[in-house]
Amino acid sequence: MKEHINSLIHGIEVNIPIYDFSTHTRKKETQSVEKHRIIILEGILALFHQDIRDMMDIKIYVETADDIRIIRRIKRDIEKRDRTFSSVIEQYYKTVRPMHIQFVEPTKKYADIIIPEGGRNKVAVDILRTKIRTLIINHKNAT
Repeated sequence: MKEHINSLIHGIEVNIPIYDFSTHTRKKETQSVEKHRIIILEGILALFHQDIRDMMDIKIYVETADDIRIIRRIKRDIEKRDRTFSSVIEQYYKTVRPMHIQFVEPTKKYADIIIPEGGRNKVAVDILRTKIRTLIINHKNAT
């Protein structure tokens, strides 16, 4: 990931792996990502590694209540990943919840901005929109 992000920052196209959630493996196919002025790195462990954090202009942690997260997981895993309710709950208690507490929750301290309620937080979205526009303008002026 570090190499891919570095390549994108320097305007080089990359081919990123595609994960198959039904087999828990990477697919042979990849997805091509071309250079862009703005790169958004999204994921529950996006703030985990310092080398990756150091490449970011803005570090954002989207905070979602536990009950909302589990309901979304149940709905997604049953509808899109062909899992049973009991298998989702078992996985949640055995691995998802403990891993969230141990690895994801602590990364909040590295965030520049913590957004409660995600996209429903209109004030936070507005602040981000303004900051991204400023970064684009500053980048244009620097080149």
